[in-house]
Amino acid sequence: MRFLPLTDADRADMLKAVGAKSVDDLFCDVPAQARQSGALPLPKGLSEMEVERKLSAMAAKNMAASDVPCFLGAGAYRHHIPAAIDQLLTRGEFLTAYTPYQPEVSQGTLQYLFEFQTQVALITGMEVANASLYDGATACAEAALMAARVTKRAKVLMSGNVHPHYREVTATQAKFTHLEVEALAPDPFCIEDLMGRVDSQTACVVVQLPGFFGQLSDFSALASACQAEGALLVVAVTEPVALGAIKSPGEMGADIVIGDGASLGVGLNFGGPGLGLMAVKEKYVRQMPGRLIGETVDADGKRGWVLTLSTREQHIRREKATSNICTNSGLCALAFSMHMTFLGEAGFTKLAQLNHARAVQLAERLAQVKGVKLLSKTFFNEFAVQLSKPAAQVVDALAAKRILAGVPVSRLYPTWPEMENLMLIAVTETVTDEDMDALVSGLQEVLS
Repeated sequence: MRFLPLTDADRADMLKAVGAKSVDDLFCDVPAQARQSGALPLPKGLSEMEVERKLSAMAAKNMAASDVPCFLGAGAYRHHIPAAIDQLLTRGEFLTAYTPYQPEVSQGTLQYLFEFQTQVALITGMEVANASLYDGATACAEAALMAARVTKRAKVLMSGNVHPHYREVTATQAKFTHLEVEALAPDPFCIEDLMGRVDSQTACVVVQLPGFFGQLSDFSALASACQAEGALLVVAVTEPVALGAIKSPGEMGADIVIGDGASLGVGLNFGGPGLGLMAVKEKYVRQMPGRLIGETVDADGKRGWVLTLSTREQHIRREKATSNICTNSGLCALAFSMHMTFLGEAGFTKLAQLNHARAVQLAERLAQVKGVKLLSKTFFNEFAVQLSKPAAQVVDALAAKRILAGVPVSRLYPTWPEMENLMLIAVTETVTDEDMDALVSGLQEVLS
């Protein structure tokens, strides 16, 4: 059945009007060798019910994180997302909202973005946050460019504990700018010396909290060292839930905090979309990329919201813009803000404490498994282990037993042989005691 409204007579009338004998005549300017001869090699059409069955069978081949014991992390964390969030996001004013160029008709969008900025500033311990960026990796690159503008320097020192995606995206940006990125080797044992490398040419030092390998660090001394040399400290946060339990980057003296907020409100979604976070000290606000929502009052004295400092961006004066970022992840920012609102301050802290407690519980059990060695005793909800066998093989073997054991570090550092036996394990509030039992027994079997 053809789902087209035109009859043969309709088509004949249109061809006659344009002076063509057939539909093929309309493509006479396309060389014969570039045209498809005959029907495309596609299966015949199916009914809606048949399509549902076929797609369901295909989807069943996937192993969803929600269906099996899941310990995946490495920058993408599975948390329970209240059902109310997805329901509220389907409201038409949220799904169809676009760039709030006209504040008088965009007060709802501007208000939730203002609330989002407030929440990000609070949990990072910073003075001002923007209305979001694309994801954590691009936010990292933007932070490096921002630091270069502030300091009038080009050297970026990148810790070996920064997520490889963040490192790679920043390095890619550097190829097309004046940035000089010095990325230190991956540091699973936390032995790198950053303070000794900061000098008068350094624009910024980029670190991660918690680190890529799970370590927790206090960067207060490093912040002081950066300040003494006129450099900025950039702190990346891939797991925002950690900020409910640990000392905030702002308290440590960070100048710029970036990260990804997708683990709150957004979810895994097969790896995307992301939600870029950025918060800075207020004195650097004019160099901060992305949109900034401000509070004001209207002619009647009523509270309202507007885009502020927008002339620095791509709206106008493009040749003087601070960056090429000229939008934000609005719907994801709304989901994040909803999740934070549902939790509240006490709930956010409790969620962080629960994540840490569950991770400690599993780490203590794994430390007793032959062939498993913990690399750090200070972590939040993710930690690295060294296995007696290649981690990728162990992960595959456990996946065959329907256990998503973790992320082999070699997947993200394929050219580093010393990473072959390292695996990252993340534990969130979604992990049950039965899930832990399955992982422990699975590892005992695979490593024996």
